Amino acid sequence: MSQEKNLGDDLNDMLGDAKNGAKNAANKVSDKTEKLADDAKRLAEEAKEKTKEFTNDAKKSASEFANDTKEVLSNEKNIAIIAHITIIGWVIALVMNNSNKSEIGSFYIRQMLGLSIIWFIGSFIPLINLVVWIVMLVLWVMSLIGALGGEKKLTPVLGEHFQNWFKAL
Repeated sequence: MSQEKNLGDDLNDMLGDAKNGAKNAANKVSDKTEKLADDAKRLAEEAKEKTKEFTNDAKKSASEFANDTKEVLSNEKNIAIIAHITIIGWVIALVMNNSNKSEIGSFYIRQMLGLSIIWFIGSFIPLINLVVWIVMLVLWVMSLIGALGGEKKLTPVLGEHFQNWFKAL
């Protein structure tokens, strides 16, 4: 019987050791879980701060872009330059100028309309179309130089007529 008692005591000791081991393991898991939860909270706070910073930067950039766009649209020199870039540029300049009339923008819109009409008509006249093309190119370059300088420079010979004929623009 004493041997049975020793075995029972050993078994109780082993069960006690197993219980203590399980408690220690549960405590370690609990400690790790708490540490991971604290880390997750810290990371969430950092993410929240970074999101706020990003949002503020995005708002600031959008505001700067809007201000720059307003400045470009209101700058009459830009409208004058855009009017020189093909017929599509002329239409864009016309729309931009209609929303915010500018003296130089209107001036060059009228000049380019006149030059474009002469260029178009001259291209259909045989034998002189090359001469018309070269003369119109020179006049276009002279007009563009005036627009780049922000000065109102009339196209030689017909510039005043363009201003009178197209004064509604």
